[in-house]
Amino acid sequence: MIRLIAAVDSQLGIANDHGIPWQGKLPRDTARFHQLTSEGVIVMGYQTYKEYDKPLHDRENFVVTRPDTEELRPSFTAVPDLASFLEQHKNGDVWVIGGAALFADSISMAEELAITRLDGDFQCTKFFPRFNESFELVDDLGWYVENDISFRFQTWQRRNSIKA
Repeated sequence: MIRLIAAVDSQLGIANDHGIPWQGKLPRDTARFHQLTSEGVIVMGYQTYKEYDKPLHDRENFVVTRPDTEELRPSFTAVPDLASFLEQHKNGDVWVIGGAALFADSISMAEELAITRLDGDFQCTKFFPRFNESFELVDDLGWYVENDISFRFQTWQRRNSIKA
């Protein structure tokens, strides 16, 4: 199953030119991210790759790259074609972890979204794609507050893949 995981503000913002505005302020969200992505394949864009010193969960992580991208660090594997990669891995769990361009390129293939909804506008310049028309909310774990930031965990499934 192809899943996207992201934390978004009230405007669907995920980051600005300096990174994620709430980075390090939501330990519960970080724990959920690590717990959910602990199984399956992880794929990220090149800008997201640059934020990590080592692969997540000490296993191979895949990075969507351009042909002229420098060689990646050990345990990161270049993916030149996202659509082909996702097609090859469609029978397993794939976690798309960002950034904005990768979310935009992969949302049409996603079956599920794990979204942390933050209350408020964090003046982001990079955004998660709109998804309400194609996905249906199937789980909402209510409100949490950490470091004066209110947020909730939600799971959305593609409307045509929800089993009756």
